[in-house]
Amino acid sequence: MAESTPQTGGTDPEQISNRAGDPVQEPDTDRTWLNKGIIGVGSASFFSDSGHELVTSLLPSFLTSTLHAGPAALGAIEGVSDALVGLSKLAGGPLSNEPSRRAKIASGGYLLTAVATALIGICTMVWQVGILRGIAWASRGVRSPARDTLLVSITPRAAYGRAAGLERAGDNAGAIAGPLLAGTLVGLIGIREAILLSFIPSIFAAVAITIAARHARNILSTPTGRQKLSFNLGELRRSGVAKALIPVSFFELGNLATTLLILRATELLTTEGREPAAAASLAIFFYAAHNGAATIASLAGGHLADHAGPRPVFAAGGTAYLGAYLLFGFGPPGWAPVLAGFLLAGIGIGFAETAEATTVALSLPDRLRGNGYGILGLIQSAGDLGATVTAGILWAAFSPTVAFTYAAAWMLASVISSSALHTRPAND
Repeated sequence: MAESTPQTGGTDPEQISNRAGDPVQEPDTDRTWLNKGIIGVGSASFFSDSGHELVTSLLPSFLTSTLHAGPAALGAIEGVSDALVGLSKLAGGPLSNEPSRRAKIASGGYLLTAVATALIGICTMVWQVGILRGIAWASRGVRSPARDTLLVSITPRAAYGRAAGLERAGDNAGAIAGPLLAGTLVGLIGIREAILLSFIPSIFAAVAITIAARHARNILSTPTGRQKLSFNLGELRRSGVAKALIPVSFFELGNLATTLLILRATELLTTEGREPAAAASLAIFFYAAHNGAATIASLAGGHLADHAGPRPVFAAGGTAYLGAYLLFGFGPPGWAPVLAGFLLAGIGIGFAETAEATTVALSLPDRLRGNGYGILGLIQSAGDLGATVTAGILWAAFSPTVAFTYAAAWMLASVISSSALHTRPAND
């Protein structure tokens, strides 16, 4: 879509600077919100997720069949990597507050993720895989607040939800493309070579985010000088965003890893009389449908958030997850209830993540958004890890029904408390 020429009447999507030095966003019509910078960010999420999901889907086989490691090694590598994502997102928040720095952090983060992920293909020892996976995931974490603040800086305020939805849709679509690429490549060239080729979509991601960064430099008037690195906790609390993150915390404490959904689906499909291999294959197919539903829900949720606010979108996401967990925990065996559970979970994550990002964008001025996105990322990573570990323990000690009831209780709490997602106008 062609970009509009800057106007002085206040209807252009480009930004100016206010006296405080924050880029100020002028109102815009729905017709002109989608610029090449926003498309660049969405494309970067798609290509990056395609690359690392390609490797993620092959990592279990690579560790067990090629490096002859066990499940414990995979669990340790993934656990440490997930922890690094949360901590690095928190650290990346203050770094991304300065407009002149965030583009470099985003571009460098995508490039380093691409290199570290692809190099896993030449590893001969498990510890080498662990180090490279950790570097890749830490780079993902640091770049995330920079990417998100960059996205908001080039988006009209009236379209924050749609921009967040487009970025999330790209990420979810990449989660479909990556495993499909992995399945195709491993049969043609082998596991190691397929992992090495993950560098190609990841490089496309680095190019796309660079285009977005160039677009931001062209349209923004940014202040000179360096900003002090700080978490700005006092200002965040006074902004009201801390209260808004309470229902987000409840949601993430019930947000189980999709691997548990796949495991439960395989059990339910097996009890219907299928062979374990056939049940596992069908469950993976349903997981692809889950990601497709998340892609569509992200786009739809962004439009709804711009027109009705992020609160009802978030509540709808929690409600969809609640329905999914009830089906996985109490539903009858059969492909239809299992598929419905996956689709509801996809809708839930698409709505909720879009609403969470939109809430931060609407509640905070540009100079604090990096901190807000960093804290949001930490809550997401820590909550997801805690939810999955706790549900796994309950599953092993009692039953999957108890595990999914536990997760459903947190989702219900997030829906009940969603009124806290009241967004104040950011002082841009």
